[in-house]
Amino acid sequence: MKNWLAGLFATLLLSICVQARAVDYSLPDLDGRVQSLDQYLGKWVVVNYWATWCGTCRKELPDLVSLYENNRQDLVVVGINFETIDRQSLKDFVAKQNIPYPVLRSVPMRKTPLGPVPALPTTYIIDPAGKLVAGEVGLVSKQNIEDYIAAQRDKFKTSDHSL
Repeated sequence: MKNWLAGLFATLLLSICVQARAVDYSLPDLDGRVQSLDQYLGKWVVVNYWATWCGTCRKELPDLVSLYENNRQDLVVVGINFETIDRQSLKDFVAKQNIPYPVLRSVPMRKTPLGPVPALPTTYIIDPAGKLVAGEVGLVSKQNIEDYIAAQRDKFKTSDHSL
């Protein structure tokens, strides 16, 4: 019962915070260069907050890698490491796990420019226009994300817009 209530609360919190708005967010990558999410305008952006110590985060890595590798033409996954860890240790972890998508670094904070991160992993989705459209606390799967994006594409096309 407690898990159900916690999940409901987190979902409600994210739904309140996920309002269709443009996202302006920049963080350093593994080489210290500042990267901005707006460089991915025109693509779906899946932003995944995670940490090396998080078992659930490690569990969803293969799905995120597969999602990224199978949808590169119109989607990018951006991992935001959300812990205090030295850059070399993080680089070593990313290399060992064969993470091919961009990984940015952030210290943990209650609220980010995308919204709250009440637990790890937390994932947000940004549409090709740069609008924040969804968020999820907890484990995500490749299939769930692909299904969500497919439904959003269909909605967008039926509302007389085209991508």
